[in-house]
Amino acid sequence: MSVPLVRPALKSELNELVALEERCFSQDRISRRSFQRFIEHPQDRLLVAEQNRQLLGYVLVLFRRNTRLARVYSITVAPDARGLGLGRALMNAAETCAREQGAVFMRLEVRADNVSAQNLYQRLGYRQFGVYHDYYEDHQIALRYQKRVHHYHPLSGSKEVPYYRQTTDFTCGPASLMMAVSALNPDYRPEIDEELQLWREATTIFMTSGHGGCGPHGLALAAHRRGFKVALTLNQTGPLFVGGVRTADKKQILERVHQQFLAQMDALNIEPEYGHFTLVQLEQGLGRGGLPLVLISTYHLDGRKAPHWVLVCAIDKEFVYIHDPDIDEAAGESPVDKQYLPIERSRFDRLARYGQQGLRTLVWLFRD
Repeated sequence: MSVPLVRPALKSELNELVALEERCFSQDRISRRSFQRFIEHPQDRLLVAEQNRQLLGYVLVLFRRNTRLARVYSITVAPDARGLGLGRALMNAAETCAREQGAVFMRLEVRADNVSAQNLYQRLGYRQFGVYHDYYEDHQIALRYQKRVHHYHPLSGSKEVPYYRQTTDFTCGPASLMMAVSALNPDYRPEIDEELQLWREATTIFMTSGHGGCGPHGLALAAHRRGFKVALTLNQTGPLFVGGVRTADKKQILERVHQQFLAQMDALNIEPEYGHFTLVQLEQGLGRGGLPLVLISTYHLDGRKAPHWVLVCAIDKEFVYIHDPDIDEAAGESPVDKQYLPIERSRFDRLARYGQQGLRTLVWLFRD
């Protein structure tokens, strides 16, 4: 048997597509008019699998405007051609098409009772991230799956950055710092005791709730103590995160901690640079071999409006690539989902500020 060919659907195949739809689905069918629109106006992509001159399957990929999301709206293989790998071939072609269109993530829905399809998607690297109740005409549940289809591939000779997952809810700063140290010092081995020690050195004592998080001054000092050349950029001169506490006593403690950090930096001749950093400056610093810890707001990621440290690993014409140390296992995330995570440049520029005052700060690490 010949190797299946996956290619764009042709207008002359409209009757075959409708017949295949009727064979494979008893409900939720794509209409003849819709098939014709997808073929004639290909802002979305309708691909077919052909083998021995027979149309044996199709996949329909939709693209959401103004986003980097693609969606497998429908996929099917003729009943007598199942088990031949056509489903996998169609999905691989759909992902290639999505990447070519600039998509970062591919999403799809699958019936909760379609175990074989779920197994295929899981083998291909998709993870479940949600549920739609009463989704299909027969009121069946739909499971939502997602996969990242765009990945960063470091250029030959460029520095690869190891990944380290934060082990507490409040040590994103230390975890990001440890990833930078691991990249700059191949002999370094990150471990939890070091993570906690870094937090003790760099914490700002109070945050909006829970344990105190780490500020840029403390992280810069901690990196300097470990033998790295550091540079700190921020757009505010006063104590940080004061808006997250309500009592005068706590505000006064934050002021004292801030002054202690400034005095320690002055003693070490570390002079903060005040102003707004730009993506061009990020590119230039990465080009000089540095790695920047950047404070972002999680509002645009999960709606929580929390300050969160990430490590910027690379940047290209379209994306800023980050290592995010926070993994949400309840949402099905794994370390793979948080390594070299591509963020559109314009979106990252919005992410990289926190609070009503728009705090914008980063800490550079360079080999001394």
